[in-house]
Amino acid sequence: MRTHTWIDQALLDEVSATAREAPRGRRNRNFHGSDEAKCHRLLNAVEPQSYIRPHRHEHPDKDESILVVRGRLGVIFFDPEGEVIDTASIQSGGPTLGVDITHGTFHSLVALESGTVFFESKAGPYVPLEPNEIAAWAPAEGHEEAGTYHSGLAALFR
Repeated sequence: MRTHTWIDQALLDEVSATAREAPRGRRNRNFHGSDEAKCHRLLNAVEPQSYIRPHRHEHPDKDESILVVRGRLGVIFFDPEGEVIDTASIQSGGPTLGVDITHGTFHSLVALESGTVFFESKAGPYVPLEPNEIAAWAPAEGHEEAGTYHSGLAALFR
């Protein structure tokens, strides 16, 4: 029986390498035992080309906390019509290193450096996003306009 897992540079390197090879440019390393776990704890490695469509988690138990452990991440918040209402660049050792996101808030993330890894925690169990939790005003992953939209989000941090 496993008693602990060290979160060290080797683990960050491993999850980053799998993200670089993944078609979506990101990869999770879960610490929780299953999708049904009451608390989800994970590392999320994200590469700059990875497009995370704006979304929200409506359930009152689905607030999420994010702490950057390596690299730099842009966080974007939107109103229900898709207008940007707030942004921040968060990074390990920086002036802002994380964010706690209240359920019902539309948000997206962009990796601003290769090798970016963040620790995420939120309530389980895993439930796929419902249609009303996915931003209808933003292109879907794989859509021909997704790349341009993603580039516009990243440009907010230049």
